[in-house]
Amino acid sequence: MEEERKTRGMFPLYLYHANQCDPKRCTGSRLLRFGLVRRRSPTELPRRSILLNPFSEQALAPNDRCAGISALDASWAHAEEVFAQLRAMKQRALPYLVAANPVNFGRPFKLTTAEAFAAALYILGEREQSFLVLGKFKWGHTFFELNRPLLEAYSRAKDSSEVIAIQSEYL
Repeated sequence: MEEERKTRGMFPLYLYHANQCDPKRCTGSRLLRFGLVRRRSPTELPRRSILLNPFSEQALAPNDRCAGISALDASWAHAEEVFAQLRAMKQRALPYLVAANPVNFGRPFKLTTAEAFAAALYILGEREQSFLVLGKFKWGHTFFELNRPLLEAYSRAKDSSEVIAIQSEYL
């Protein structure tokens, strides 16, 4: 898996897309169309990837080692069922960040799938790919403008507890 990443030059991104949202507003669908993520069923999500889960008790940190990032694009009720099925995967929550998407602009923790992928990539040190992901949206640059100080601080944290400490300063 690590070798695949080196040859492609991109950190692998995986998406379970349940087709439950408005296709015109769905950032997950757009990322699929541009070939920036790979579509998988829940059982096909790589076990060595990190599953972004807002219900996780542990925050994503730069020291999290993984073979990619997985996300769910589904209704909240359906997502909770899938998260429960995937307990064996390493699951991490994103720390406090503010949405820049038109639907939830300015709301904390209300990120689109694309914003979540971009934030995770940035925290894990994959800044260039993070910019590439949100570059597909006219509001993408705004996400970085709103969150740059936080993203920078999170990306320099040693571990999850330090990420939480940084988050606590902003809450």
